[in-house]
Amino acid sequence: MRRLFFPLGTLALLAAACGSDPPPPAKAPASPPPVASAPPPEKPGDVPTRSNIAISEDIKKACGITDADAYFAYDSANVRPQDQAILQKLAACFMTGPLKGRTMRLVGHADPRGDEEYNMVLAGRRADNVKSAINNAGLDNAKMATTSRGELDATGTDEAGWERDRRVDIMLGS
Repeated sequence: MRRLFFPLGTLALLAAACGSDPPPPAKAPASPPPVASAPPPEKPGDVPTRSNIAISEDIKKACGITDADAYFAYDSANVRPQDQAILQKLAACFMTGPLKGRTMRLVGHADPRGDEEYNMVLAGRRADNVKSAINNAGLDNAKMATTSRGELDATGTDEAGWERDRRVDIMLGS
């Protein structure tokens, strides 16, 4: 029995002497961040600063708006600062002008060059950004509803047509 205790005792001493925490495993090199899918390449003739906010004729007439163009860049949902004057006039018309108490619908559209799901989201962001700009001009969010049609109504086959496809339609609500 003595022999059995000696090796076990020695083994216990060795285990205690070497009992420090093992070194942490080597860290794997950080993987690069995932690459977002690139937007569709621009085609010759693209004018990336053109698309518009299309205000319905009945709203333009009631609000006295004659130049209703505000532009989106290709693959963008940003409203330009210079378009704020028209959106402020629109907000004022719905807050204190002839359309006081009425509601508006904002419908986002996209040209057909991205995939269907991407275009639906992009068009929705366009409508939401126009809504936000009008809200910042003072109109209550409850007076505006947004939807997206994506590329469903797109008719363009060249840059001039795609410019018309990249828009937000503003119409009287029901």
